[in-house]
Amino acid sequence: MFDFEYQLKILPDRPGVYIMKNSLGEVIYVGKAKILKNRVRQYFQHNVNHTTKVKAMIKNIAEFEYIVTDSEKEALILECNLIKKYRPRYNILLKDDKHYPFIKITTNEEFPRAFVTRNYVKDGNKYFGPYPDASSVHETLDTIKMIFPLRNCKKNISENSPKFRACLNYHIGLCKAPCEHLISRKEYSEIVQDVINLLSGSDTKVVKVMEKSMLEASENLEFEKAAAFRDKINALKKIREKQKIIIGNFEDEDYIDLYSDDKDTCVQVFFLRQGKIVGREHYMLEDTAEERVESVISQFIKEFYGGTPFFPAHIYVPEVEDSDLLEEWLSARKGSKVDIKVPKRGEKKSLLDMVKNNAKITLEQFKTKLIKDKQMNETAIRQLSEVLELDDVPHRIESYDISNIQGFDSVGSMVVFEEGKPKNSDYRRFKIKTVQGANDYDSMREILDRRFSHGIEEIKSIQQRNLQYSMGKFCIFPDVILMDGGRGQVNIALQVLEKYGINIPVCGMVKDDKHNTRGLIYNNEELPISSNSEVMKLITRIQDEVHRFAISYHRTLRDKRVLHSLLDEIPGIGEKRRKELLKKFGSVNNIKDATFEELTETPSIDRKAAESIINFFTSSKS
Repeated sequence: MFDFEYQLKILPDRPGVYIMKNSLGEVIYVGKAKILKNRVRQYFQHNVNHTTKVKAMIKNIAEFEYIVTDSEKEALILECNLIKKYRPRYNILLKDDKHYPFIKITTNEEFPRAFVTRNYVKDGNKYFGPYPDASSVHETLDTIKMIFPLRNCKKNISENSPKFRACLNYHIGLCKAPCEHLISRKEYSEIVQDVINLLSGSDTKVVKVMEKSMLEASENLEFEKAAAFRDKINALKKIREKQKIIIGNFEDEDYIDLYSDDKDTCVQVFFLRQGKIVGREHYMLEDTAEERVESVISQFIKEFYGGTPFFPAHIYVPEVEDSDLLEEWLSARKGSKVDIKVPKRGEKKSLLDMVKNNAKITLEQFKTKLIKDKQMNETAIRQLSEVLELDDVPHRIESYDISNIQGFDSVGSMVVFEEGKPKNSDYRRFKIKTVQGANDYDSMREILDRRFSHGIEEIKSIQQRNLQYSMGKFCIFPDVILMDGGRGQVNIALQVLEKYGINIPVCGMVKDDKHNTRGLIYNNEELPISSNSEVMKLITRIQDEVHRFAISYHRTLRDKRVLHSLLDEIPGIGEKRRKELLKKFGSVNNIKDATFEELTETPSIDRKAAESIINFFTSSKS
């Protein structure tokens, strides 16, 4: 047993990180402390007024450990790394861990290209963003390529390189064919500079030049040419309209504020780039209403900027704790000064108020939708109970599916719906181990057997060790099992349940001639269900979700197998290089779309290996 009294006595009078664990050894909270002795002891003092969330955490602490650091800054860095590694349940976590897209212009090439990337690297090229809206950034880039004839290929082109045959883009007017030396480097650079000016917000000069060219063409009776300039000017204005100018300076700034109700918090972030709002993002933080604003903002900054490669010059917030420490950490990561400021008046305070107001509206909309969804889900599970004539409403429903292609990479999936909505944390996936070929019945038997045998073992362990059932992964059994197949899969499930002496209602989906679900099979009887009923909508959602989850896992395994086989075929790529490519890019498409510079930035990939990879995928495409 962990001796709390002794461990609290020997806590050091030093900065560091403390790690709280439950009885299963799982990390449930990570925090930093200026003085470990004072901070950790606070959790176990009865006279401290803890929030409800902290009280719940303390009940689950079975042991703790700590790591001493030389400074509070080191503790902050370590805290961020450990939170990212363990994702503890009682830390404030952003469920949507996004890598926002940038527009990259390869200015270190003689004839630069422009494309969207999510990898921000300090490689001497120009990056614009990040853009929160991926569809918007792709639309912007497509518009730019229609206006400015930049090359789209990955060929290593220079003024001294041999000529390549021009591609289709040249013939349809989207490229000036530098590959055939049909445009000089100087002329091409002027086009690139216009694109940079546009993305930097300095597009007035570009528009004026085009307007002048349009008038000259019109005066020379070159009406088609004038119309082309007109269309380009309109496209430029369309891009400009999407970026609302609200502040006169031209620095990158983020504005963060929040709004809380009696339970949850919505944090809203506005992104300003070159004095223009280019997007916004919101995050819902559950069970945070009792937290202090400055604490939530501080934790949000650590979580949000701990996972992004881009940092603005200024961050504006309503309140924040440890601002000096956070500034030091962010500045070190950015490589230049990052300020965290609390505006009290003026346009920046007004903008922050607007962010808070948007957070309030977003939270209210979120809660309204939540209430509506809850009512629909309650109706659906009540109707399911009536259809199956159950004694009680099925609060937990589990569904299973098998996915394979001709017996290869066969996998099983289990999805869980509680109170009519997905509970993603309880989803489980199974790689089929004992069945060869495309045998869905035996595969289903295997995953059900594994699921319930694990559950029984966990229940015994939890009872013996006097633990909480919420700590297990399989110990909570469903009220109803919904099989994607019909009578055959239902019988398989009933056989497995009978083997372990478990009594759970099992029903299957009955399909019509068009493979649409028309009802349920239960107790060897088909039960028709109206297609417009809430229970049918719930069944459809469960069916779609179990398919999606099974297929996504199958694709992951298939892609890994294909990726290995493809990389084995590339000359000069051995096991070590293959592992490095897998580690950095993760998928065939990412490696195929990687630039020469991105490939050479990969450990162990030199120029010769990068050329081999590009040549391989280029020839494969041909």
